[in-house]
Amino acid sequence: MRDEITAFSASAADVGVDADKVASLLDRARREVDEGLLPCAQIALARHGKLIAFETFGEADNDSLFCIFSATKAITSAAAWLLIQDGKLNIDDRVVSVVPEFAGNDKGNITIDRLFTHTAGFPSAPFRPTDWFDKARRLQRFADWRLNWPVGEKFEYHPTSSMWVIAELIERLSGDTFDGFIRRRIAEPLGLPDLWVGLPDSEHPRVIDCSHTGDPMTAEDYARLGLPVPPVTEVTEDAILSFNTPEVRRVPIAGGGGIMSAAEIALFYQALITGRSAAGDVIWTTDTLDMARQVRTDGYVDPLSGIPVNRGLGIVIAGDERRNLRGFGHSNTASAFGHGGAGGQIAWGDPDTGISLGYCTSAHDRNPMRMGRRGISISNKAADCGTD
Repeated sequence: MRDEITAFSASAADVGVDADKVASLLDRARREVDEGLLPCAQIALARHGKLIAFETFGEADNDSLFCIFSATKAITSAAAWLLIQDGKLNIDDRVVSVVPEFAGNDKGNITIDRLFTHTAGFPSAPFRPTDWFDKARRLQRFADWRLNWPVGEKFEYHPTSSMWVIAELIERLSGDTFDGFIRRRIAEPLGLPDLWVGLPDSEHPRVIDCSHTGDPMTAEDYARLGLPVPPVTEVTEDAILSFNTPEVRRVPIAGGGGIMSAAEIALFYQALITGRSAAGDVIWTTDTLDMARQVRTDGYVDPLSGIPVNRGLGIVIAGDERRNLRGFGHSNTASAFGHGGAGGQIAWGDPDTGISLGYCTSAHDRNPMRMGRRGISISNKAADCGTD
């Protein structure tokens, strides 16, 4: 275990957790590895600022790093929260007030809050990751993007597009690079040197390559479950496998390119629960966290499940008993919040119990129902660690 992570470690008893419950969680996390479905998996559990479990199973170890895909959205959003806290970003303003190049094709009235809630209307806007390093190309992309539907008409998940714009806002308002801002305002103050959005070449050998596993569900499989076939999005198998290349790993992909261990995830969420670093320094104020965790999507439902989406400012709030359909366990409290990632990455914190969870795997299951059941099961056991 790395020295930086060892400094956060404590026993389950030290933070009021039943060691048997932790053992049950770890057994569940390794199940798919033992069964041969996944080549590796990594899990971390934390409470009260302390890491009480950090284990890696299969073809990896605790020094390994994983791409966490859309779980990155919480990190990008939390960076923007700091600018709101600093008085530099107003989410009620229009995007063009900061990025005038964004105005083309009827996008001039989009307010910044729409970017966080997936109600901006351009979920399919194209952007190659490496475009980020070409400023002119980046801004031309923003200008050329077209609306798929009128702004605010409905919720539709924006896999990467809106987060690219948030990263641009962060750069313009902070005077720093997007990845530099995350390093200096989040990773370093929290003592998490392996929390990366934009990976330096020196760290690439530690990353476990992405792969795919299992057979995809057929249209008949979905019909038997009474579900529509999910639409094709930019999150294709080829797109996932592109994260095995140095060119893509170097890019600070705001909506899905974070690379770290499960321990960084769990400890990052500890800071989002309390607002403080392990040293006790305030990073996010209570007012900032309350603002960010406020549900802002009343009336909006998921187009596939039909349930309320419960989106805060770039994160998902567990909410009612249907929280398992939002990426949480049945055992989570309504106040739990987080954002998972493609392939079954799990990332959440629960303010009511003090528990936070990080789970990573390199193999993306082609069967989303099986992958979803795994996430719910692991989250249930993790959430149970915060109960008597």
